[in-house]
Amino acid sequence: MDMTPWERRQKILETLCLRRQDTYRNLSHEFNVSTGTIRRDIVVLTCSYPLETVRGNHGGVRVAEWFHLDRRALNSAEITFLRRLAESLDGSDREMLNRIITVFSH
Repeated sequence: MDMTPWERRQKILETLCLRRQDTYRNLSHEFNVSTGTIRRDIVVLTCSYPLETVRGNHGGVRVAEWFHLDRRALNSAEITFLRRLAESLDGSDREMLNRIITVFSH
């Protein structure tokens, strides 16, 4: 079954988020389209997501180290920062931020 360009781009993004880096050639083979199509897809995705192209023998496209699709947890540095911030707040603001920390720190 053929994918629409939007569906293919979503799958490319999901694939890159799992692999962190891949070549245009591998992606074109996997999605059964030309490398030109993959390049155009990457240009479109780069407008909304932190992707970068890499030249050379180990070139291709990669996702920024910090980016994870649908990440639903905070790392330890983020938790520490938010806890310090919560300490500076009063009342319901402090309570709300502590609830957020609890939900996203698992």
